[in-house]
Amino acid sequence: MLLAVQQILQCPYQGITKRIYFESKVWELTALMVEQELQINQGNLITTALKPSEIERICYAKEILLQHIHNPPSLMQLARQVGLNDRKLKQGFKQIFGTTVFGYLHNHRMELAQKLLIEKNMNVTEVARTVGYASLPSFSYAFYKKFGVNPKSYQTKKVRLE
Repeated sequence: MLLAVQQILQCPYQGITKRIYFESKVWELTALMVEQELQINQGNLITTALKPSEIERICYAKEILLQHIHNPPSLMQLARQVGLNDRKLKQGFKQIFGTTVFGYLHNHRMELAQKLLIEKNMNVTEVARTVGYASLPSFSYAFYKKFGVNPKSYQTKKVRLE
């Protein structure tokens, strides 16, 4: 990508030829960016080292997510809040925490729900609301998908074991 940008800056053409050249370089850069994104998503691209300030900002983003578990900000809002672009936030989050931003939030919600079902005297609906779900069926589905058992059965099974 850097080479393509340098070639754009040093374009030797004029007029219509220059315009066609620029358009071809834009397409080349677009193709390179798409390929890079595909490699990142497939885990085939080694990510760059994060600066200490970026690590701090990504950890701050995690704290914001956890503080706003009921109504988390969008990815763009979160990135703005911590002073990173959304791409750096997504890549850095995956690099530090091994999952996506909202994958982390989902896992945290489910682990908190599991803990609440065991330790607190709360029914499943109360637990669902506490971890940020307005819909009981959505919560039950997410819990089942994560733990392989519905929340009510999980709670009942844990109570019987005690």
